[in-house]
Amino acid sequence: MKRTVAAFLACLALTVVVRAQGRDWHTDGADAQRSAWIRTDAKINKDSVAKPGNFQFLWKMKLKNQPKQLNSLQPPATLDRLIGYRGFRMLGFVAGSDDSLFTIDTDLGRMEWEKKLKAAPASQPGTLQCPGGVTTGVARPVLTTIVPAPTGVSGPGRNTPAKSAVGEPGKGAVTLANVRPNPPRAQQAPPAANPMLVQQGRVNTANPPGGQLGAGPFLIYALASDGMLHAMHLSNGADYRSPVRFLPPGANASGLIVLDQVAYAVTTNGCGGAANGVWKIDLTSNEVKTWKGNVAGSAGMAFAADGTIYVATGSGGDKPNALVALDPMTLTEKAAFSAAQEFTSSPVVFLHKGKTLVAAATKDGSIHVFDSASLGQPLASSAAGNKDFAPGSLASWQDLSGTRWILAAHNGALPAGFTAAGGAVSKGAVLTWKLSDDSSKLTPGWASRDLVSPLTPTIINGVVFVTSTGAFRPAAASKMTAALRAARSGKAVIYALDGTTGKELWTSGTTITSFATGGPLSGGMSQIYLTTYDGTIYAFGFPMEH
Repeated sequence: MKRTVAAFLACLALTVVVRAQGRDWHTDGADAQRSAWIRTDAKINKDSVAKPGNFQFLWKMKLKNQPKQLNSLQPPATLDRLIGYRGFRMLGFVAGSDDSLFTIDTDLGRMEWEKKLKAAPASQPGTLQCPGGVTTGVARPVLTTIVPAPTGVSGPGRNTPAKSAVGEPGKGAVTLANVRPNPPRAQQAPPAANPMLVQQGRVNTANPPGGQLGAGPFLIYALASDGMLHAMHLSNGADYRSPVRFLPPGANASGLIVLDQVAYAVTTNGCGGAANGVWKIDLTSNEVKTWKGNVAGSAGMAFAADGTIYVATGSGGDKPNALVALDPMTLTEKAAFSAAQEFTSSPVVFLHKGKTLVAAATKDGSIHVFDSASLGQPLASSAAGNKDFAPGSLASWQDLSGTRWILAAHNGALPAGFTAAGGAVSKGAVLTWKLSDDSSKLTPGWASRDLVSPLTPTIINGVVFVTSTGAFRPAAASKMTAALRAARSGKAVIYALDGTTGKELWTSGTTITSFATGGPLSGGMSQIYLTTYDGTIYAFGFPMEH
């Protein structure tokens, strides 16, 4: 009887963690799979967003940050609910390029706390390829669990304003433990007892010692410009431990992610003398390991539910033009596929009809889908499109009919086979593909309206948010300074589209007054957030009464 109760409680706790993970934006691309997909939302759906006056501009905040080349603010990681003496809080954690951290109450649009990371000054001036400063966002610990696709239109979320709660006065918004600490691994019931979860015998040990739902601290992680990794209490920014050496100073890092008490990041362009490749640091021993390769894409590596790392590479290096599976603990190669073209996006991992699949883009304009069980050959490949296709990262989601969609940002005119949902396209667009039920065919779906240097799209509950960044991208980008590119850039505009048709539901209009760079806009709890080059964060969504 005791074993049955323990198994039930373990599965219940894991279910709660997974559902919470499906609503928050933990890392680049939202989750460990880099899907850029928030599964459910209490308010956001195609009907509510399309209704005039519903979805709207909420607030903006100018943050004290100095851009480094074209690098400014990273998209915020989010937390849907912090319980403290001032009530339930929605928080966004923003990393600034000049080693600044900002934590914002995203419900009220006010600063919760801010902090300057103590980093050694850069030894060399930044360049477009090696801008210096902080180049990857704040990371919240995340599971490798693949959150199931929703079965209904709406999902969990807060429809009511924040309420008061009791805590210790004068200690900041201290997080309260919700359940007792996790039992040792050997005592935990196998997650397979819950058929709704896709999990390979893991527990959430990302926040030592008790886990995300245990008595352990709630932490965030940031990678400073000097390569030091900082672990902080998310309630007030206080150091949980002393910063530890992770990367060489000045490294160009992306995709910072923390899981199972291990932090991972990718380095590119040889900045700061750092070897290009995948880096990991064990947060209990501080041991650092690397896998060398010219990693492609902007979101780093992606993870399957069993922890396997998938990384794509471009030309040159020790493993060119390849999709590689790595062991998460040793970073040794488990399997690889060598392509005729260099890869140009980070992989995205997803479930489809009982299989774990991996997709990535190549320079010839193709999307390739692989079975994670065997990388020998792609299961499906789309037709080649425009040359120099470099979306950086992909997004993927599944609609209520079971159709699996893959999305990518594209610069230039539409490739053959696509029809724009919003008129002629000359500058760029978001493209979509549909994967057949047997995973053997990728067919073009809809394409968005004309977009200037679009970001990777973000999907929330079947609504696709696409961003026309306004960023000026000359053909010979390396020959134009960051200052000239910034001066010739325009203003960002966000559009909300029906995820199955591409029909426009809403637009931010002229609200945003600067251009955007970087990864997909982040979101959660009926709101979306965009950071711009001039140091401003914008929030759009459904207003709450206070």
